[in-house]
Amino acid sequence: MEIKSAKYLTSVVSAKDILTDGIDFAFVGRSNVGKSSLINSLLNQKLARTSSEPGRTRMINYFLVNDSIRFVDLPGYGFHKAGKQNEKMWEQLMEDYLSFSQSLKRVFMLVDIRHDPTALDIQMLTYLTYTGRPFTIIATKADKIAKSKIPAYVAKIAKVLKITTNNIIPYSSETKLNRDKILSLFDSEN
Repeated sequence: MEIKSAKYLTSVVSAKDILTDGIDFAFVGRSNVGKSSLINSLLNQKLARTSSEPGRTRMINYFLVNDSIRFVDLPGYGFHKAGKQNEKMWEQLMEDYLSFSQSLKRVFMLVDIRHDPTALDIQMLTYLTYTGRPFTIIATKADKIAKSKIPAYVAKIAKVLKITTNNIIPYSSETKLNRDKILSLFDSEN
């Protein structure tokens, strides 16, 4: 897919406001794994808000791409300074979206290539498998390790998540490693 246009569409904080028409591709992962950076890198522009502070995405943020599909930036999981009550609210919002969205075509689950997936990552993958949602694992921050070591890190992630390496795409928002590979997935689902 070639990105010809992209714009911020809306943000929602309540399940009743989740968009129900159209075609969605959602991005999910731990706080500070690089969801917003990945979205901006794929779009070739800064639309998603990035922060060095974990847990900044607190709503479901929609971006309209090529006037035909939506990129959906879901709240991060695993670290929030906003307290347990807000964390539960965001978790419920994300669960409502992942469970009931009729628009959702594929979930891109992000993990940091430098670290083993956490128990929360394993829980998210189990949930995606349970709901039958198509998914792809994006191993972000691939520019932070030597290129020759990427296959070994991908293999380790696959072993922890109990999936094949074919389901994992190493990516760098800095160098745009494998950007075309990720964009080609939108063509196959659209």
